[in-house]
Amino acid sequence: MTKTAAVFTTADDSSVAGQELGQQIRRQIDGQPDAVVVFASARYDHTALLHALEETCQPGVLVGSSSAGEFTGKSRAEGSACALAIQSSTMRFAAGLGTGVSLDRAAAARAVVSMFRGVQNSDYPYRTALVMTDALAGHADDLIEQLTVATSGTYEFAGGGAGDDAKFSKTHVFHGKRVLGDAVVALEILSQKPLGIGVQHGWEPASEAYRVTSIEGARILTLDGYPAADVFEQHAEATKQRLDRQDPLPFFLHNIVGIETAAGHRLRVPLAIGSDGSVTCAAEIPAGATVRIMKTSSTSAADAAATAARSAVRGLHGDRPAAALFFDCVATRLRLGDVFGFELNAVRDALGVSDLVGCNTYGQIARADGQFGGFHNCTAVVLALPQ
Repeated sequence: MTKTAAVFTTADDSSVAGQELGQQIRRQIDGQPDAVVVFASARYDHTALLHALEETCQPGVLVGSSSAGEFTGKSRAEGSACALAIQSSTMRFAAGLGTGVSLDRAAAARAVVSMFRGVQNSDYPYRTALVMTDALAGHADDLIEQLTVATSGTYEFAGGGAGDDAKFSKTHVFHGKRVLGDAVVALEILSQKPLGIGVQHGWEPASEAYRVTSIEGARILTLDGYPAADVFEQHAEATKQRLDRQDPLPFFLHNIVGIETAAGHRLRVPLAIGSDGSVTCAAEIPAGATVRIMKTSSTSAADAAATAARSAVRGLHGDRPAAALFFDCVATRLRLGDVFGFELNAVRDALGVSDLVGCNTYGQIARADGQFGGFHNCTAVVLALPQ
């Protein structure tokens, strides 16, 4: 049996916010929760919030991250905090932590997995990890690959990159009462029942294909040999849109990069244009990749999120979800504004549960059988927990 509580606060004081979350959890769950996942705006003193939360509800495991928009199935706001508490007789939890992500992903992944209990334990047939990383440390794609190697491919992953209210300055992950940058945290979930992971985006190609002919990490220098900004500018003219090189984000939120793969397009959000005509994206793009400029609509975003939720429910193999975690990109929230609420409602309705918790992230993480795996932007990821 699994009991859950989805809680939310907009309290201004950090300690009060942590206490409010903990008190709501204690009212909804008898005894101590086995695990609590918390997401909190960058405006909070995270250390104070986590100490108050831990003292109030005393969870067995506490993990989470800073965020860029927080929500439950009933509430949504920026500058808030939310949490999902879990108490279960069929799931077992542990928290893994890795540091120095920007320097050595393999070492960080090994450190995370060293705290897992299921690598050498066959008592639980289903192994999943909720992964939150400091996306500003970069190399999230490689980190997911290294976690896959460290677990010998026996774990499924879902999660995202920590946010900071769309400031793109400094992000943190939470491990117990510790607040860390340049780090990755993972909640190991060992289960006697399958969990469900759904992944979907609502974007489609809007341009011809281009070859990434020169790139430095997340900074595209040239496409088909031309400065990347020139290519975006030509696309803007062809589609009768306005691209201001000094303020390109309003254009980029509606015109992102799709990397062609055998499973479909993996998305990257452009953020800025350099004086040399380069375009900096939110995450790395492989050199030599084939890319297209992509388009979407608010309707397709909501439909995609609902599709991800339905996929997650199917992954439960007939069981009903007790609760779910939902991640979508901060760029999606910025693009949709208040319409993002329709996407959240679509996920809640598709799941059929109100114990839904999540946040807007700097990239989304998913790796599961039959799903579009890796590190994404502007993509809905849903993790459903069985009853």
